[in-house]
Amino acid sequence: MLQTVFSPRNNGDLFADMRRMQSAMNQLFEGTRTAGQSATFPPVNFWASQDSIVMTTELPGLTEQDIELTVKDTMLQLRGTYPEPENGDDITWHRHERVDGTFLRTVELPFRVNPDHIDARFENGVLTVDMQRPEGDKPKRIAIKSA
Repeated sequence: MLQTVFSPRNNGDLFADMRRMQSAMNQLFEGTRTAGQSATFPPVNFWASQDSIVMTTELPGLTEQDIELTVKDTMLQLRGTYPEPENGDDITWHRHERVDGTFLRTVELPFRVNPDHIDARFENGVLTVDMQRPEGDKPKRIAIKSA
């Protein structure tokens, strides 16, 4: 049977189909990356409540000036640059495992966040981002009355 990334079960949610297609394309091209690059770098941790979501990631060796963080709707983008190691004519590398150069990580959040209520802190090489859900998007409990 022919498989496609589009599904008629999404009730016309074009963006759900586009996210599935983006994931399929990422998997397709994952094998073409050069050594040291990854679609999941830097690794991140997320946890959420009904009101907010928190992300942490370790970025040793960087400062807050080396990091760019943007959010739009449900997409969070983290970009940064690790300095390239010093090279010279008299240097012979025996092992080069640490990442250098520019990285870009885009993560889909489980819900929209209020861009005016985001607290980003960078301490001891760990970036912590606390993002609040807009009041109008929070789930509301509906009281059920007996007949």
